[in-house]
Amino acid sequence: MSTAAPSMSPWPTDLFDFAFIPSMDEKLEGLSRLAEPEDWSYQRTQSEHPYPILYNYVHYTYRRAAEETKISLSDDGQFSCFNTGLVTANQESIYASFETNRNQGASQHWFFKKWLRRGEWELTKFSDLPDIAHYFDDPTCLVFDTRRDFRVNIEHIIGETPRDRFPEPYASMENYALQTVLKGAIDNAKERVKRSYKTAIPQYYQSRIQLLLPLCLSRPHMADLALVVDRYTNFYRASTCLTLDMAYNNARQIARPDRDWLQP
Repeated sequence: MSTAAPSMSPWPTDLFDFAFIPSMDEKLEGLSRLAEPEDWSYQRTQSEHPYPILYNYVHYTYRRAAEETKISLSDDGQFSCFNTGLVTANQESIYASFETNRNQGASQHWFFKKWLRRGEWELTKFSDLPDIAHYFDDPTCLVFDTRRDFRVNIEHIIGETPRDRFPEPYASMENYALQTVLKGAIDNAKERVKRSYKTAIPQYYQSRIQLLLPLCLSRPHMADLALVVDRYTNFYRASTCLTLDMAYNNARQIARPDRDWLQP
């Protein structure tokens, strides 16, 4: 499998351990207005956050930036920032900026200040601005090679995938009937990726790149689930599937997915 090995880092892995961010949802609303227009809401899943995809995106972007030590300090050490990987409508990079937390007894060293465009005056405090987070070294891991063997663990998908990920009537089917439907949907997905390499969408999960294929259970052009595919040395293997909201969350970490089949 292709992985992006993290380096040793002095930064906490969790954003909320790194900094105190009051009214996080309000801050994310501001970021959504500053960044180029994008739908950050779930379409099929309930969430306590109004921008759940953006909430997860910022958290995991920080985590990867921390792993890669792509967090910069100002020249006087009183401020820090990381690159969100997002841009404005005019394609200007957006940074998350922080100042030293002056609240007595605070467990986090930093306090969220604001989202900043690359050209704003506040970023002149930094001699060097951090690059965006990086998730892979081998670009071939982003493309499904149809010449490789493709192994699917149907029994594991049926036995271990929570049934509430499946829409009805499939969630209520007996195992054998569901297995028959899945085999047909997977065969169709394999044919689809042969015709268009864009069908396979990369996602970043637990420090490795996986590929997502559409499982169209009811209609040929409407995905119901995403099949998760791991790459090994000479073959691919699939053993689980995700809801489309889960898949979009993971895929958005690398890039905004092509809307061929996966969309918020």
